[in-house]
Amino acid sequence: MTDLPEIHGVCPPRFAAVKDTFAANFTDAPEGLNELAAGFSICIEGETVVDLRAGWADTARTRPFEVDTLVPVFSTGKAVMATLIALCVERGLLDYERPVASYWPAFGQAGKETVTVGQLMSHQAGLPGFDEAVEPSLWFDPVSVLERLCAQAPMWEPGTASGYHPITIGYLAGELFRRVDGRSMGTALREEFPGLDLWIGLPEAEHGRVAQMRKPTAAPDLGEIDAVKRSAFLDKGSAPGGRGSTEWRMMEIPSANLHGTTRDLARLMTVVATGSLEGREMLSEATLAAARRERIHGRDRVLPFVMGWAAGWTMNEGLDIFGPNPTALGHYGWGGSCAWADPDLKLSAAYVMTRQSPHLIGDPRAVRLQQALYGAL
Repeated sequence: MTDLPEIHGVCPPRFAAVKDTFAANFTDAPEGLNELAAGFSICIEGETVVDLRAGWADTARTRPFEVDTLVPVFSTGKAVMATLIALCVERGLLDYERPVASYWPAFGQAGKETVTVGQLMSHQAGLPGFDEAVEPSLWFDPVSVLERLCAQAPMWEPGTASGYHPITIGYLAGELFRRVDGRSMGTALREEFPGLDLWIGLPEAEHGRVAQMRKPTAAPDLGEIDAVKRSAFLDKGSAPGGRGSTEWRMMEIPSANLHGTTRDLARLMTVVATGSLEGREMLSEATLAAARRERIHGRDRVLPFVMGWAAGWTMNEGLDIFGPNPTALGHYGWGGSCAWADPDLKLSAAYVMTRQSPHLIGDPRAVRLQQALYGAL
C-alpha cells in the first residue's frame, strides 16, 4: 500500500465507482502497478463528464500532475493519426479502397503496387520494420526512412494478414497525408483542432510541461520470435535512438511520439464516436462506416493476439480491452495509455499514466477503470 495523493478534477456522483477505482490504482493496483501519476477522462455525446488526475509529474515530486500536464502516449497517438487520415477520406483526398501508389507512386515498388489505403492503415502492408538492421538514428532522417520502405518488399503477401507496424506506419501514413493534404500531420492537428492540447512534434518551449515516465521493469511478451517480430521490435534500429529526448519530442512521428492531455485525447476521440466535435461535423456517417469497419481479423504477425483492425484502430471484439461493447475501437500505447471510442454509446475516453507496464494492450489498470465506467452506465 502507498499513500493516496489528492485527486483533482470532475466526477459526478453517478461515476463514483470510477473515482474509487482511479484512487485504488494508486494504492492497490493490479500486479503491483501502483500509479505515480495518472489521468482518466470520459466524454459522452461530446461532453466531458469525468476528468480525473492525481500524482506528481516528476519523480522528485516537485511538480503536481496538472490539467495541462503533457504525457507522451506513444502508440496511443495512432488513434489520432487514423482520425487525420479519415478526415482526408471525408474530404475526397483519399479513398480507403484505392492503392496507396495512386497517390504516392514510389510506394508501389517491390510488390506493393496494389496495397490499398485501408490495408496500409490496418497493418496489412508487410512493412512492420526494416528487412535489415539499421542505425537507430536513421529515424531522424524521414526522407531516408521513406526511401528504404518504398524500395522494400513486403514481409508477407499484403492483404493476407495483419502485422502491427509499431513505428513505420507513422512515417507511411504521415507521408501519404502530406502528399494529398499538403501539410504535415503535426501542422494539421494544430490547425484542425486548435482547442486541443495535442501535439505530433512538440516545440521545445512546451517541454517543461511533459511528465517524466518510469519505464517498465520487464519486457513485453511477444510470443514466439521470428524475423517479422524482430524487425518490428527487436532488431538494432527497430526504434529511434542515438539522439536526446529533446530532439525525439520535436520530431513528428505520428505513430510514436504524440504528447497530450488526458481530457483532450478523450475529446478528439469524440470524432470517432460521433463524427462531430463541439457541434462541428467532422466525419459523415459514410466515412465513419468505412473508417470503423473491420478490415482484417486473425492472428497478427507481430502482436501475439488474434485480433481485428479497422482503418488505424484496434477492434475491441474478442479482446475486451475497451469495455464490453464489441464495436468499440481505439489504441493502446507503450506502457499502458489508451484512447477509445464506443459508437453505440457515443462515448469516448482516454487513460494516461507515468508508470509504464509491460502489457502490449489491455493494461489492467485501464481495464479496471473501464469496468467501473461501464458498470456505472
